Amino acid sequence: MNLNQLKFPIGTFQSADTITPDLLKQYINDISSFPQRLKKEVQSLSDDQLDTEYRPGGWTIRQVVNHCADSHMNSLMRLKLALTEDRPVIKPYFEDRWAELADSKKMPIEPALSMLEGIHARWTVLLKELTPEDLKRVFIHPEHGKEFSLDENIGMYAWHCNHHLAHITGLKISKGWT
Repeated sequence: MNLNQLKFPIGTFQSADTITPDLLKQYINDISSFPQRLKKEVQSLSDDQLDTEYRPGGWTIRQVVNHCADSHMNSLMRLKLALTEDRPVIKPYFEDRWAELADSKKMPIEPALSMLEGIHARWTVLLKELTPEDLKRVFIHPEHGKEFSLDENIGMYAWHCNHHLAHITGLKISKGWT
């Protein structure tokens, strides 16, 4: 497997031309089920396994789990901002720098798993209540210089869940940890 395949095991995010109700339902299911799917893959790993990079020069599994908690916390906040403000400009963050902080590199993963359970429970309630009008609400991402609609962002985070889960499952398979 080449480096790009290790980096993007399910491919890069591609926004759907049309987000149908069925596709939206699948996206929400992917987001809703992520904490349980992730926990199933990581709960029995040793510290040495958690501290293994999923690719050369990549994050460790521990960092990936903590990154998901950080990223999904930010996404829930962005959703709430978009639902309560008119075209808010969100605050980007340096995910690579966050992944180097002690809470990402050294802590046990249980707090991040607990955060993900709570974040995703609340996120799912909001996602299931969105109206067609809500789905077209936007936030502005200053780094990308564009607006993101909520329906597009939901698709991106469904991909994000599956993308990082594939990093972990791919590593487990390659190491014979399954």
